[in-house]
Formats: sequence, C-alpha cells, structure tokens
Amino acid sequence: MILLRIVFAANVLVAGWISITSLFFPERAVRTVFENAFAYSESIRLVGALWGAIFLLSIVGLFLPERMSLVLLFQLIYKGGWLLFAALPALRAGEAYPKGMATFFVIWVVVLPFVIPWGYLFGAE
Repeated sequence: MILLRIVFAANVLVAGWISITSLFFPERAVRTVFENAFAYSESIRLVGALWGAIFLLSIVGLFLPERMSLVLLFQLIYKGGWLLFAALPALRAGEAYPKGMATFFVIWVVVLPFVIPWGYLFGAE
C-alpha cells in the first residue's frame, strides 16, 4: 500500500508538471519535456490534457490506492506502447526523440508490474 502511494505521489509530481507546462506553456514544454524532439503543434496540449487526467486521478490514488490502480495499468500500456512504437524506432533510425521521457518511461514500465495489485484489479482478492 505504501509503495502504491509512493508511485501515485511520483505521478502527482511528474504528471502535474508535464500537464501544466504542456497546457499553459506549450512552447516551453517543447524545449523541456520533449527536448526539442518534436515541433510545436496543438498535440502538445493534447498530451498535457492526458497527463492532467493522470495527475488528477493520481491525487485520488494517494487516498484510494488500490481503487485507482487501473490508472497505473493504463500508464503501463501506453508508456510501453510509446516505447515500442515511437522511441525504439526513432532510436534505431537515429532520429530525435525525448530521451529523458523515454528513460522515465522505461523505469515506469519496469517498476509498475511489481507495484500494480493484480489480484485486486482482476478480482482475486
């Protein structure tokens, strides 16, 4: 339970910063979050909205960690997908991609399977 709360606290910090930056200061997000790997477009704000939802749900997760663990499963799926279908091909082709974000995603994809309460999510508990 403590580990789940730590993960949700990390989400609050990271997702909160990324969502606020991407929604309200998208040009800055291009430089900092996305490391100039992508040109500015309104899709930066779309990403900000997604991370804003994760931020808000993670605040709830601080108080109801098991019930909100589906948010972590969602993150595992989309971060793993982004690594496989965006970051890895860019790396192999020598193209630009946000390396800091990729590193964070790799850590999350490795850690989350050990933190997610699988039994609770699938009704075994």
